[in-house]
Amino acid sequence: MKIAVIGTGYVGLVTGTCLAEVGTDVTCIDVDSKKIEGLRNGIMPIYEPGLEPMVSRNYKKGKLHFSTDLPSSIKGADVAFIAVGTPPGEDGSADLQYVLKVASQIGKHMNNYGVVVTKSTVPVGTAEKVRSAVQAELDKRGVNIGFDIASNPEFLKEGAAIDDFMKPDRIVVGVDTEKAKDTMGKLYKPFIMNGHPLVFMDIPSAEMTKYAANAMLATRISFMNDIANLCEIMGADVNAVRKGIGSDPRIGSRFIYAGIGYGGSCFPKDVKALIKTGAQNNYRMRILEAVEDVNEAQKSVLFNKLTDHLGADLTGKTFAMWGLSFKPNTDDMREAPSLVLIDKIVKAGGNIVAYDPVSMPETKHMIGDKIAYSEEPYDALNGADALLLVTEWSEFKLPDWNAVGSRLKNKLVFDGRNIYDRAEMNELGYGYFCIGSN
Repeated sequence: MKIAVIGTGYVGLVTGTCLAEVGTDVTCIDVDSKKIEGLRNGIMPIYEPGLEPMVSRNYKKGKLHFSTDLPSSIKGADVAFIAVGTPPGEDGSADLQYVLKVASQIGKHMNNYGVVVTKSTVPVGTAEKVRSAVQAELDKRGVNIGFDIASNPEFLKEGAAIDDFMKPDRIVVGVDTEKAKDTMGKLYKPFIMNGHPLVFMDIPSAEMTKYAANAMLATRISFMNDIANLCEIMGADVNAVRKGIGSDPRIGSRFIYAGIGYGGSCFPKDVKALIKTGAQNNYRMRILEAVEDVNEAQKSVLFNKLTDHLGADLTGKTFAMWGLSFKPNTDDMREAPSLVLIDKIVKAGGNIVAYDPVSMPETKHMIGDKIAYSEEPYDALNGADALLLVTEWSEFKLPDWNAVGSRLKNKLVFDGRNIYDRAEMNELGYGYFCIGSN
C-alpha cells in the first residue's frame, strides 16, 4: 500500500514511521522545508524515545520518504492521513483551518480512489467538512474520482508512542462504507495479528471517542488533585488514599496520582474543545468545566506552599528546579505546570536555575533567559534556597541526598510529584513538602 501522511508533527511522524516499520510505503509531507531536510538528515523535530533510530532505519530502506511536494506525493496514495495541528482558538474551539486546507489540496491533486483519514484530533462533524472540501475541488476539476472519509483518532502517550502504536490497546476507525473498512483493515492488519483490537464504528462516534478518552483521563487527574487538597486540610495522606481506592478493580491504579496538574498538547486542548462543542450545541459540560478549573488552580499549589513557608516576597532567593517538561520522556512544554510556577516565582522576585534532561532547548525557545539553566542536575542546586521537583524523570527518583544537602543553602524540598518518602526525608533532616499530605 502507498500511504501519504500530511503533517510531520508528533502524530504524523510517529504514524508514518510506524507504518513504514511494517513494510508500508510511506511519504511524510510538510510545508516546512527545513524540517523535511532535517528529517532526511536524521534530525528529529521532537523528542520521543526510540523514534530516531526507527526513522533512520526506514528512510535508509526506502520505505519512509519525506517531502514538501503534496501534489506529487498524494498521487497514487491508497490512504492519506491528515495529521496537521488543530490549535485551540481564543474561544477554546479547535481551529480547523489547516485540516481543511489540506483536504482541499488532496481534492486538487488526487488521481485515484483513496481513503482520506482525519488523524488530527478534531471535533465531531469535521469528517463531513473534510469530505465537502475534497469534493468541492474535484467538482472544480470536473473529474469523477471516488474517495471515502474515515476518522482514525490516535491514542499515543508521549514518551511511549512507539510502543503504543506498534502494540496498541485498541485501534479505533470510523467509516461509513465497506470499501473504506476493507482498506483500513488491510492497513492495520500487521498491528492486530497478536490480538490487539481493531474497533470499527461510525465516523461521529470515532471523532467523539478521542475527546471522551482524554477528557476521562483529565477528569481522573483533577479528581485526585481535588482529593489531595482536601486530604491536606483533613490530615489524611493522599498516597494512602490512592492505594486504597486503586486496589478496587472498578477504579484501578492508573491516572490517580496527585501532583501539580496536567499539561501537554492533548488534555488541556481537548477538554477546552469538548466544553466548547457542548456550548455550541446548547449543552453545558459541567464536570469538564470543573476539571479545567481544578487543573488551573493545581498548577499554583507548589508556589503557594513555597510562599507559605518562605513568605510572599521571594526577592534575593534562588530555587533549583528539577524538570520542566509537562511529563517525563518528552520535550513537550505546552501547558507545562513548570511555566506557571516559573512565572509566579519570577514575579515574586525569585530566581530559578533549572535542569531537565531534554526540554531545556524548548524552554529557552519559549521563555528565553527568564530563568538560568544548568547542564547538570546537581549544579543547579548550588546555593539554592530550596529544590523544586516538577517533573518525575527517572534520574531524579534516587538522588544522593548528602550531595543535594551539601549544595543547597537550606535543606528544603518541594515535591510536586510525590516521588520521595516523607519519613526518609525527615530522617535526613530535610524540610519536605509534597501534594496531599502534611
